[in-house]
Amino acid sequence: MSEDLTLDGLAVPLRALRLLAVDFSHLPAPDVHVSPIFPDRLELSFHRGLPDFEVWREALGISPDTVVYREQGDGRTRVLKASADFAGAAVELTGYSDAWAPELIGGAA
Repeated sequence: MSEDLTLDGLAVPLRALRLLAVDFSHLPAPDVHVSPIFPDRLELSFHRGLPDFEVWREALGISPDTVVYREQGDGRTRVLKASADFAGAAVELTGYSDAWAPELIGGAA
């Protein structure tokens, strides 16, 4: 990270966000995070359950085999993470769900 980073220094993830907004405007809206700490990264997170994460994973062509599963909060919260390159940016998806919530993950119950 450069202390002299300007908004132009975040052009790569912001451009990726703009293209995602055009190409995937029909998909559920994520929480979006761009930071000068990681100026080439665009983070999209989904807090309403894992189906929104899955829709975005499929849209970005991320293989289900590359998704990382973990739990947090003493097993009360499921977390899925995946990443892909899109328009020159590292796009990181993170999905959160209550561990007890019945949902489809990668097409399996």
